[in-house]
Amino acid sequence: MTDAERLLWSKLKGKQLKDLQFNRQKPIGNYIADFYCLKAKLVIEVDGGQHYSCDGKQKDKIRDDYMAQHGLRVLRFSDRDVLKNIDGVIETILRNL
Repeated sequence: MTDAERLLWSKLKGKQLKDLQFNRQKPIGNYIADFYCLKAKLVIEVDGGQHYSCDGKQKDKIRDDYMAQHGLRVLRFSDRDVLKNIDGVIETILRNL
């Protein structure tokens, strides 16, 4: 895990948010979600710099479309967002649970 993923996982594990269980590195179809909450049908991705290239954006769109077709919502946060504004990230997640 990256530092950003470790930090976010420390806030998600153990049913800390609304008593909901999150899984880490959850396979969904041909993809692996960074974090996944089954009850909320929510996927959370923490993106590093490679996700902001043209190729990375296209791959993420295909992946997000796949998740949406299976009834899942995807929240994406940059590594920087997680590391510099974890409280804001958690607020956004809570609004989406």
